[in-house]
Amino acid sequence: MNDEQDKPIKGIIVVDKPLGLTSMNVCSIVRGRLKAGGAPKRVKVGHGGTLDPLASGVLVVLIGKATKMCDEVMAGVKGYLTTVDLSQVSTTDDMEGEKTAVVPKALPTREDIEGACAKWVGDVMQRPPAYSAIKVNGKRAYALARAGEEVVLDARPVRIDSIEVVAYEWPMLTIDVVCGKGTYIRSLGRDIGNEVGAGGVLTALRRTRVGCFTLEGSVELDDVPNPFDPSTVTMDAWEAGD
Repeated sequence: MNDEQDKPIKGIIVVDKPLGLTSMNVCSIVRGRLKAGGAPKRVKVGHGGTLDPLASGVLVVLIGKATKMCDEVMAGVKGYLTTVDLSQVSTTDDMEGEKTAVVPKALPTREDIEGACAKWVGDVMQRPPAYSAIKVNGKRAYALARAGEEVVLDARPVRIDSIEVVAYEWPMLTIDVVCGKGTYIRSLGRDIGNEVGAGGVLTALRRTRVGCFTLEGSVELDDVPNPFDPSTVTMDAWEAGD
């Protein structure tokens, strides 16, 4: 091998994660393409911030020694565009759970919605959804909930920088959220709905930003080279955001 080939792999690519795949599915695909391009079989590939299969958008994929930057990437401000159905509630706070219709005493106006959103901006206490990866007595909350146990998680502090109402026509609400690490958008949809005496089930979620990484700087998963030459892996995405 020449000196160039001996250099340790270190790089970041920003993928626009498609619906239906887990974040680790994307990492596995990238790893497979790197190995096909000549990378070591044990090349590390991770990500900075999980997106559920029902969510799409910015997924920061960390390659090789860049995987050590996971905490630094995850600490960045997040941006989300999400749609909420205010006419129902769900056991999971999204479309995967068992849903129940909610009929409010009066249909909330846009002003009602904007007032409810304003109450959740700032440093707030948020109760995570029962179907989450948070551990309860050593077990994941979602595992306990799926086993039929009642799971009520304690509220925890999160920071929400802004919530903009993009569109509202009963029962569908679309909001643009900028927030800090640990914020559950499913919980936010539920809580905004509760503020106006309605339901709140997330029907769509798209992450638009993770720190300096945005959709504009992302690539479609299908556009990640296959095979992926490890010598072309760079830190350009990170340096561009500095």
